[in-house]
Amino acid sequence: MDSQNIYTAIDIGSSNVKVVIGEMRGAQLHVIGESNVHSEGLRKGIIVDIEKTLQSVQEAIVHAERMTGYKVERAVVSISAHQADIQRVRGVVTVTNSEVTNDDLHRVMDSASSYKLPEGRDLVNVIPIEFTVDDCEGITDPRGMIGVRLEVDAMMITTSATLMHNVLRCVERAGIDIHQIYFQPLVVGHAALTKDEKYQGTACIDIGGSSTTISYYEEGILQDARVVPLGGDNITQDISIVLKTSTTQAEYIKKQYGHAYYKDASDQEFFEVQIEGTDTVEQYSQRYLSEIMGARLVEIIEFAIDTLAQMGVKDLPGGVVLTGGSAMIEGIAPLTRQVMQTRVRIYTPQFISVREPGYAAAVGLIDYATQQDNFYRRPATTTQQQDVTQTEEYYEAQPEAEEVEEKRPSLKSKVVKMFNSMFE
Repeated sequence: MDSQNIYTAIDIGSSNVKVVIGEMRGAQLHVIGESNVHSEGLRKGIIVDIEKTLQSVQEAIVHAERMTGYKVERAVVSISAHQADIQRVRGVVTVTNSEVTNDDLHRVMDSASSYKLPEGRDLVNVIPIEFTVDDCEGITDPRGMIGVRLEVDAMMITTSATLMHNVLRCVERAGIDIHQIYFQPLVVGHAALTKDEKYQGTACIDIGGSSTTISYYEEGILQDARVVPLGGDNITQDISIVLKTSTTQAEYIKKQYGHAYYKDASDQEFFEVQIEGTDTVEQYSQRYLSEIMGARLVEIIEFAIDTLAQMGVKDLPGGVVLTGGSAMIEGIAPLTRQVMQTRVRIYTPQFISVREPGYAAAVGLIDYATQQDNFYRRPATTTQQQDVTQTEEYYEAQPEAEEVEEKRPSLKSKVVKMFNSMFE
């Protein structure tokens, strides 16, 4: 294995930590190792206990290393949509020597990244949407073009400084160097949605263990992403309460016999349940189980509908793509189709060792990181840097003056260092 072509993804989800080790062979990703560890340190996608989450990260890394024989030293890491904000920003610079180079690209992205953030916020990603060279708009890669003025229209994603710090701290304490951080809905959409779906107007509903992330794509880009505090763990709890059994047994029943859609569930398939604290064993049909599971899933889907409405989404020409661990539940697609009245499909990664919707973010992390690395590291001539000129932004916050001292130098410097490393 060529270590330069090997990427490790660490996805700290709503209740689990997933690690995927992948090797890029040309443009193809080959998954060579994976692990999935439940963490008691996570609650609804937020780290509530750093030590327990750290233990889960370390355990997941060790499991993946044993599968591959590869020692993980650095990784790309996901940041959840909790408390996230997406804004449009612009950057502009004067082209150094008439021909746009890597240095100019670096500076214009740095310009778009330099807006002053509100107290308690930190930068996750700045993603270019399109470049403009003089009056020529809609450019995807301006390098090599001749011009005087280079502009970028970009998407800036920020999150809670506390949330960011906790994630970075856990990974760093596990002894892992962070290569890049990426917004979770961004990499999930990269993996799960087709190019047409991103342009048509499509919702991606990622149903995790303790929360569900709803993101919306239109015109080829991520428009918004929000989180509702319900997920597969709530279904497990409902089964446990109604059938009077342990959560461990309820989780097994959900995975082994579960069905989301009452109309398709069997009234001839039965299973036995040990009533907790007694010797009594009860028998239930899959159809009865589907009533329990379906009720909670309908609630999650209705929350997704309300969330999309809050985003201003009125129609879904591209339909809905379901992913996340709970997208594996049989019958979830027809149930979602009935409730949302649109076409629905389930995204499942197609790798020999990874064929579960819950790995969408981890797989997407590697593929997206590779794409970004290849884009920013294309050979180009480096020229002398000139002054950066700011233009007016899409939102009201004023650009940050260079002489203003950072209030959190350690964390911000880490993020800036990771962003700058893309251009090395």
